[in-house]
Amino acid sequence: MARNTLVVQDSLAAREARLAAAREQRHGKQVMTIEQLAARLAGGFARPIDGESLRGALKAALRETQIGELDSIKLLPGMIDAAAQTLQKAWRAGIDLAARAQAHARLDAVAKLEGAALAQLPPGMMRPADLVAAATRRMAHAAAVLGRVEVAGQTDLAPCWRSLLATLAEHIPVQWSGGPRPTPAWLEGSAIAIARAAPTAPAVTAVSAATPYHEAVEALRWVRELLASGQAAPSEIAIASASTAEYDDFFLSLSADANLDLHFVHGVRSVATRDGQAAAALAEIVVRGLSQSRLRRLATLCRDAALFEALPEGWMRIMPADAPLSSLPAWQRLLARLKAEDWPDSQDHGAAMLALVERLDGGPEAAPEIGAALLKGRALAIWREALLAGPATSIDVTLEGLKRSDEREACVSVAWMPASALAGSPRRFVRLLGLNASRWPRDNAEDALIPEHIIASAEFNPQPVGAADRLDFETILSTTVAQVVLSHARRNGEGRQLGRSPLLNAYGTQTFLSRHGIPVHAFSETDRLMSRPSEFRSLPQALSAKACWNDWRSTEITAHDGLVRDGHPLVLAILERKQSASSLQRLLRDPLGYLWTYALGWSEQKSAAEPLMLDALSIGNLVHAVLDLALRDLERTQGAANAAPDAVAAAVERAATVVAGEWESEQALPPGVIWRRTLDDARSMARTALNWHDDALPAGRAYAEVPFGGSAPKSEADIPWDAQARVEIPDTGFHISGYIDRLDIAGNGKRAHVRDYKTGRTPDESIQVNGGSELQRCLYAFAVKVLLDDDVTVSASLFYPRDSSNFVLEDADAVLGKLVGWLKEARTSFAAGAALPGPNAAASTNALAFALPANASATYCKRKAQAAAERLGTFTEIWEAQ
Repeated sequence: MARNTLVVQDSLAAREARLAAAREQRHGKQVMTIEQLAARLAGGFARPIDGESLRGALKAALRETQIGELDSIKLLPGMIDAAAQTLQKAWRAGIDLAARAQAHARLDAVAKLEGAALAQLPPGMMRPADLVAAATRRMAHAAAVLGRVEVAGQTDLAPCWRSLLATLAEHIPVQWSGGPRPTPAWLEGSAIAIARAAPTAPAVTAVSAATPYHEAVEALRWVRELLASGQAAPSEIAIASASTAEYDDFFLSLSADANLDLHFVHGVRSVATRDGQAAAALAEIVVRGLSQSRLRRLATLCRDAALFEALPEGWMRIMPADAPLSSLPAWQRLLARLKAEDWPDSQDHGAAMLALVERLDGGPEAAPEIGAALLKGRALAIWREALLAGPATSIDVTLEGLKRSDEREACVSVAWMPASALAGSPRRFVRLLGLNASRWPRDNAEDALIPEHIIASAEFNPQPVGAADRLDFETILSTTVAQVVLSHARRNGEGRQLGRSPLLNAYGTQTFLSRHGIPVHAFSETDRLMSRPSEFRSLPQALSAKACWNDWRSTEITAHDGLVRDGHPLVLAILERKQSASSLQRLLRDPLGYLWTYALGWSEQKSAAEPLMLDALSIGNLVHAVLDLALRDLERTQGAANAAPDAVAAAVERAATVVAGEWESEQALPPGVIWRRTLDDARSMARTALNWHDDALPAGRAYAEVPFGGSAPKSEADIPWDAQARVEIPDTGFHISGYIDRLDIAGNGKRAHVRDYKTGRTPDESIQVNGGSELQRCLYAFAVKVLLDDDVTVSASLFYPRDSSNFVLEDADAVLGKLVGWLKEARTSFAAGAALPGPNAAASTNALAFALPANASATYCKRKAQAAAERLGTFTEIWEAQ
């Protein structure tokens, strides 16, 4: 069979041409690009310079070569890509940079960079001019190597290849099959045969969509309509735009929702794949450093890495939930504390874990070795490509711009592509997106390294982007057989109005597509349900959502407000659990939150990221931790009640040092300056609290963080009672547990002081239960009398160290009597199913506000307040109690 060669524009055209040749059983037909043709004729090991090899050579060259005025920017992110684009433009234009080096310092710099990069490449890898020269020397073999040559689907050829094609035509038959495309002027007078065809006459319609996203939605609806009606096969449909970047993410998500094979001709962003995400997770650690959240993400994506395989299943449980672990010393402190029993398989894997974090802590300088140790297969290939494309210090940014070939078969799929690719690979049904002013045609831009005043654009870039966009548009319209839909957006994603492209002026009126219009063919189930409310309205999910919405807007109490079945087993179970002052406060002031917290196990999601400042709860915990250690330290030596201010200050300093070390290993902390200031405040409050000796007890002894009611001791310090003894509140059915911040007991055991430290804002001095928000003094005083002796005189107070205010609860027995009545009624109401929102539901500090309707404090809670109070019963009187 006679040999013949078909020259095409890109990989999509090549795949389609090879498929057509296979179907026609044309075994002697070769399909290749012009670069491959030149390398084939040049023979030997000659091959064109591919983009990856060029970027690798430039990376090495930029590190080692002095390039004059470009030296100051040569190591910046993006320099490798910019240099590669400049060299490729110069090569395609047939410009000899070395010959022009004396004309300008910039040309000299680029020429030096070109020479250094070429020296890094293998000998057989040649520039276009070198390939043309080598192929021309072997022109006598053209008939045997190539046979008859046909150039198809090309609008033009780069200047560097024109002489080769003209010379070929003098030795073998060469035909330029441009179809209806305009014929380049340089073909006139050559021996190249020109085959023309009449332009097609597709049905052309123009439409306007609301936004680019809406354009993508309408495009997929159009595709689904063509497929469902049988008008077209997937391989006959194309969607294109002059620039695809704005639409790529839309089509990636929408095609998955539609379960539609949409082939990305120009490639898919690497980070949109699992392998790319694995590389991105590693890049975040390399560039930004270690942290618990980053390591968890990496471990999830790279489970089969050798360093992770050495760890047991479930090893991430060793990491404290709130610890950022943002430095190697923090990891070392954590691993030093762990024992074999702390690991899931009861074996010590500290050495393997330490090796892992030490490897990850290598920083950008060790990026190649880190990638090789943690990544495999395609993820490792993506990592290495990113290192070639830019410096390791910005590898996370470089990864964002990388693309990989789409694995879906182009020849049997709907294609999403740049307009330039569609111009060389026409399809029967075409939809063009983004026909907006300045977007199609696009504005011309100067080269990043060689601007207009050094080499004119007409020479450096013979086909400017604006002219190329216009030519692609005309080519698509003249090569599409059946239908072309021209689409533009009325506004961008931010709502800014967009103008129409001047290319649309010749196509008359446009069809206005409403964003909320009902499509004839929905592209997915989600689209169908959102576009046809009557269908969605009948679904159980919609019925439930509508009922919830209506119930929320009603002033009556409904099942969507927290009503549950009377005597529900789960409700009764949480009432029988050990209670604390906090849980009883939640029951009294927000029964719905009590249900969510203790029955459903809901809690606020805490971030492991380092905060700018500690929140109020964390500050309180910090001060309590310092007070606990300092008080026990003083009590072991001279006694807290007798300690001089200097001794107190020394004990507080020692305690703060220990606590700070623990928190730095286990907690998410603010920046160093703020953290040190926070520690200073904690020391100051601790000193104030420990120096307060009002009404000191004779021969008294002080205890810190005293457990009761079954709470586990926080330390090995002595405690004055059996911590496991049950503490029941009479007539309520509740038994309580917790920790008393400070307990002082007189030497004769007849008097005791209960002190609860508060680091927040000082309230009114006359408070007793403060609307149900303050139960600690009363409950802790009751617990002390139960566990010591009913004859013991107990004084309970709240101490605010910020201003040295000590509020003693007057007549604790009377307050307890009232509280018992309220708790009894609250238990009865809750057991009967009234888990309704209370005052705390509308508080700005409500951690479970995410589960309430939006802006609940201003709308929902006010709307339900009266009905909820009536349904809950008389215990709501506590909300008004002083």
